Amino acid sequence: MFNKSGKCLDVAIDHGIFNEFSFLDGLENVEKVIGQLVLAGPDAIQTNYGQSDILQNIPGKNKPALVMRVDVGNPYNPEIHKVMYSALQNENEPLLEALRMDAACVVCNLLLLPGEPDLHRLSIKNISRIRSECDKYGMPLMIEPLVMKSNNSRGGYQVDGNKKLIVPLVRQARELGADIIKADPTEHVEDYHEVVEAARCPVLVRGGGKEELKEIFKKTYGFLQQGTKGLVYGRNIYQHPNPAQIVKAFMAMIHKDATPEEAMEIYNNNIEKA
Repeated sequence: MFNKSGKCLDVAIDHGIFNEFSFLDGLENVEKVIGQLVLAGPDAIQTNYGQSDILQNIPGKNKPALVMRVDVGNPYNPEIHKVMYSALQNENEPLLEALRMDAACVVCNLLLLPGEPDLHRLSIKNISRIRSECDKYGMPLMIEPLVMKSNNSRGGYQVDGNKKLIVPLVRQARELGADIIKADPTEHVEDYHEVVEAARCPVLVRGGGKEELKEIFKKTYGFLQQGTKGLVYGRNIYQHPNPAQIVKAFMAMIHKDATPEEAMEIYNNNIEKA
């Protein structure tokens, strides 16, 4: 999933597993989305077992690597549930589906939500279980530390960019055995080197909710300059009118150090950076 530059664009389309209607916007036809992405050529596509066959049944070797999510939970729903959970999709053999589908990597959440210490405990339990299986079969493990805050005005939990919470959770992810870390963006881009230093393994920046394109390019460039090894973006790719072209723009930023202005030119004018 990491190309010769040592970096990676992983396009996440695993949102359907979280049972949230708004997450399906742009993903109604998964076969179409995956087809567009394969033609655009990101380094990896992140999906779940139930959709992974679409990518892996495409003939030939010249296609993105499969990153498979192996857990499911309910922290993304707009309402705050009486019981919050995080569970492996296959508790008996949690790596079996990834091995069957020839995944290059698996990903699992490490959740930190206010007032939900048991959810954090469940996340650690899941990671400990999957880490053991990854060691057995030589499968890389991506851990996704998610710091969230309560936001009653919008409902449910929202991403928290507080570096004092993100950095120690990233460090915990590394202590638990992460090979790759998909980390939240910090509120201040210039603080992100602290996340990279805490990880001591490749860090891919998590995209989160959709934002205005110029701002996304600007922030992305800043995070890449802080030492990250790439991006895991979802809605900021597949919810755009031209997902294939925005993939090309992000790939140029990651692998060719394109500036935000050059990325916008690629997106608008269908050109490649030399």
